[in-house]
Amino acid sequence: MELKHFRLIKTIAEEGSIANSSEKLFLTQSALSHQLRELEERLGFKVFHRSRNRWNLTEQGGELYKLANTVLATIDQGLQSIEHINEGSKGAVRISTECYSFYSGLPGFIQKMGILYPNIDVTLAEDATYQPVSKLLSGDIDMAIVSDSRATSNLTSVPLFEDEIFAVMHPEHVLAEKSFLEAGDFTQAHLIIHSFPLESVFIYERFLKPNQVMPVKISALPMTEVALEMVAANMGLTCMPKRYLEAFTGGRELVLKPIGPHGLKRTQYLVSRSADQSKKYIHDFVAMIQEEFER
Repeated sequence: MELKHFRLIKTIAEEGSIANSSEKLFLTQSALSHQLRELEERLGFKVFHRSRNRWNLTEQGGELYKLANTVLATIDQGLQSIEHINEGSKGAVRISTECYSFYSGLPGFIQKMGILYPNIDVTLAEDATYQPVSKLLSGDIDMAIVSDSRATSNLTSVPLFEDEIFAVMHPEHVLAEKSFLEAGDFTQAHLIIHSFPLESVFIYERFLKPNQVMPVKISALPMTEVALEMVAANMGLTCMPKRYLEAFTGGRELVLKPIGPHGLKRTQYLVSRSADQSKKYIHDFVAMIQEEFER
C-alpha cells in the first residue's frame, strides 16, 4: 500500500462519503473512486460498505483505518522532528582568535561553511582578538581559537592542531648563524610582539619568563605584515608559526630558527561556552572546523 491509500481510507472514514473526501484530498470523485476500486482489487476485500448517504468501514477496513492513523501519525511526528532539527541547525557563530596571524585561512573556511551549512552565519570578530576568552564569557563572541585549553565548568575546548613557534629574522641578524635559539639569546634582542601585555604573548609566557629572561627591547606591532617589514629591515626579530608565516612573507628574505633544542610547540584549541554545546549548529560548526584543520 502507498501513503495515498492510507490517506484515502482515513479521509473517507472520517468524512463519510466520497463527495466530502474529494474536497479534502483535492481530487475528483471519479479519481477517488478509481483509487479505492484499484486498492480493493489489489487487497482482495472490500474496505467500505457503500450506501446512498454513508460509507461504513468493513471489518477489514476498520483494521486498515487503525493502521492508517498509526502510519500517518508516525510520519507527521517524524517530519516535525526533522523540522525541529532543521531549526536547531540555524544560528550565528562569531569567532575570534588571540592573534591576528591566526586569521590566515579562516576566510576560506567560512566560505566553505556557507556552502555546506547555509543556515550557519559565521563572522570574524577581530575586535576581540586580544581578549577572546573574556569576550566569550561575556557573550560578545561564540568561539575562540587560543593556545590554552581553558577547560572550565563554563568553557569547553577541543584541540584543533599543533604548530611550532620559530624565531623569524633577517639573514644578517646576529643570531642567524645559530642552529636554534636559547633563552639567553633573547637578552640582547629586539623582540617584536603582536601586543601587550606580555602575559598574552606565547613566547614570553612559555619560554622567556620560565627562564627569567627579558629582551633588551620589546615593540608591539599588531599587524603581522608590518612586523615582518621590520624584521626584513633587520630591525628586530619576531616569533610565529611557520604555517602562518607563509601567508605573509611576500618574497621577503627571512630566516627561521627553532626555539630551544627540541623546538617550541603548542596546541591550538577551539573554545566555546559549555552552555551552547547542546545547540546543533554549534555542534555542526565544531565538527566542521575540526575536520578542516585535520586536513
